[in-house]
Amino acid sequence: MNRLIECVPNFSEGRNMEVINQITDVIRRAPGVKLLDVDPGEATNRTVVTFVGSPEAVVETAFQAVKRAGELIDMREHHGAHPRMGATDVCPLIPIAGVTLQDCAELARKLAERIAGEAGIPCYCYEAAAFTPERRNLAVCRQGEYEALAEKLSTPGKQPDFGARPLDERVARTGCTAVGARDFLIATNFNLNTTSTRRANAIAFDVREKGRPVREGNPITGTPKKDENGRTIMQPGTLKGTKAIGWYIDEYKIAQVSMNITDINATPLHVAFDEVCRCAQNRGIRVTGTEIVGLVPKRTLIDAGKYFLEKQHRSTGIPEGDIIEIAIHSLGLDDLKPFNPKEKVIEYMIEDEAEAGRKLVDLTVKGFAEETSRESPAPGGGTIAAYMGALGAALGVMVANLSSHKPGWDDRWQEFSVWADKGQAMVTELLHLVDEDTQAFNRIMAAFGLPKKTDEDKAARSAAIQEATLYATQVPLRTMQEAFKAFELCRAMAEQGNPNSVSDAGVGALAARAAVLGAGMNVKINAGSLKDRTTAEALIAQANELIAQANQQEAEITRIVESKL
Repeated sequence: MNRLIECVPNFSEGRNMEVINQITDVIRRAPGVKLLDVDPGEATNRTVVTFVGSPEAVVETAFQAVKRAGELIDMREHHGAHPRMGATDVCPLIPIAGVTLQDCAELARKLAERIAGEAGIPCYCYEAAAFTPERRNLAVCRQGEYEALAEKLSTPGKQPDFGARPLDERVARTGCTAVGARDFLIATNFNLNTTSTRRANAIAFDVREKGRPVREGNPITGTPKKDENGRTIMQPGTLKGTKAIGWYIDEYKIAQVSMNITDINATPLHVAFDEVCRCAQNRGIRVTGTEIVGLVPKRTLIDAGKYFLEKQHRSTGIPEGDIIEIAIHSLGLDDLKPFNPKEKVIEYMIEDEAEAGRKLVDLTVKGFAEETSRESPAPGGGTIAAYMGALGAALGVMVANLSSHKPGWDDRWQEFSVWADKGQAMVTELLHLVDEDTQAFNRIMAAFGLPKKTDEDKAARSAAIQEATLYATQVPLRTMQEAFKAFELCRAMAEQGNPNSVSDAGVGALAARAAVLGAGMNVKINAGSLKDRTTAEALIAQANELIAQANQQEAEITRIVESKL
């Protein structure tokens, strides 16, 4: 697995695109990272930038970008709606793959030390990188914002973790930066049909985890109650792992509840949306839509789409793109401007860079057939077998979805939705195997192309050929195993599904059988080239067993279908 982390620096410039471009050009030109998003805000005078890459490349790029921002942005002239204390206000590192949160915390501390030492910008460490419990909270590090730095820099206990010194011209210009490590955070704004910041704040206080002060007498103007230690007693809000405030955005002429969801497991985006809607309605206000700042993980929109489908008693076993469209419309993500998932979902951004135009499954039906017909040996039978399996499972899913939405069967929607979800998982895996089978063949060709001048070359080449051949035998066996799962789905749909679609379930079973038998042929032909005959015979035995079972399953399902025609 590739080791990937994300960095989301927030730069205190959202209006001057010349300055923004000079900072982001540092990231664009950096080796080993990909700039995913640049999101400037005029009202906040702040730009949120997102880039990903290997830990080493991301940390180096983050340092260079923070250094450049310190050279270009003068905090003495900065004004905006968002809290801030430095030219680079925050610089969090976020684990994506193959890296832990603790790994990112250690990287963040080293980065903060380097920024202070080499760039001369004092740094606080926050969240998982914090050296003290209270500094886990970014608000504690940024208390008083830029205007309080002169006092904080000279006060023990308030000084930065690295680079503390009395305010000088350099610090006055750059301010301080908070460098941290955190899990994925969703920054979102909920659009309101009001211009009242006060009303927006009231809703924010209703929902945010911190809540609002408990007051004596008047709940708005009364004196805050204190506990025995003199601390203000708070009435907690309804959403765990959230921070929120209300503000007015002149650009849109509306007020918003601006929220950071710091624990997307405790409070998914769709849960936050519904709760803000409920609290807004209690105050005579409507939420008209949602604005996502920066990027989100794909599962955020998938979970939201499925949540709203379930509320409608609709099947969730539909294609990924359709689920995301449901999420977009349900959350009102296109309320203020068009929402393009390819530009907002982190997995899509990474996939587009690595895979654009290279996958067989991205071809048209005609293009796929034409590519298969060419005189090159790949894509070949194993690839086609995987695609037939995907089509067989897809037909079973189609019957499940038709059954879920059949008039008079409303009480059975969930039963068929479960089947459709299972089938979509099969389709996804088999489509992946379409390309993996071709890649397996290409591995063999690459191994045959290795040098063979010396005895060492020949030995290495022979070992590589055997390793690639084993892989090319295992991939079609996986295709057989995955395609075989479609029989259970097709049988259930033939027996219990919409009777008007029983023939579709039957065709699905035929396609699944073709997939199993076709992939089995590829197992056998590739296993024939393996020198390890014990392994080869074991793989062939597994294939023969699946072929026998597939023939039996298809025959039984065909009899069920024929009895209903």
